Amino acid sequence: MRLDDVLAILAAFEAEEVRYAVFGALALAAHGIDRATRDLDVFVAPDEENVSRLRRALAAIFDDPSIEEITAQDLGGEYPAVQYGPPNVDFTIDIVSRLGETFTFDDLDVEEVAAGNATIKVVSPAMLYRMKRDTVRLRDQADAERLRQVFGFEE
Repeated sequence: MRLDDVLAILAAFEAEEVRYAVFGALALAAHGIDRATRDLDVFVAPDEENVSRLRRALAAIFDDPSIEEITAQDLGGEYPAVQYGPPNVDFTIDIVSRLGETFTFDDLDVEEVAAGNATIKVVSPAMLYRMKRDTVRLRDQADAERLRQVFGFEE
């Protein structure tokens, strides 16, 4: 996964005014905690207008007609996640609008963080900690522990 590719995508999101927030390993990195990853995790607002902006942003980067298959219906539905595999890159983009009933886009605490020559939106360290601490996935539990140690969060 090349940082330049990710920053180009996020710059396109910013240019199209997509309502988004990076979470997952790249949010950890934005807050100074490195962990290898093969995907870009983004929360998005699932309304039709925002998803249309998301598609335009992705189409500005990738010549791929399958981008049109990303819909507000899917992101607002029962399984509100879409995994997009852009052509000619070695990572996927996980696009979600809700994590179960616990976190929706509107619940997120989002910060703007400088990344290269861009400013991107990421979930705050405290939000990321809350998202990861109670999951069953061991990688998320380890991430939560690193966040707790670095930022001094209470268990």
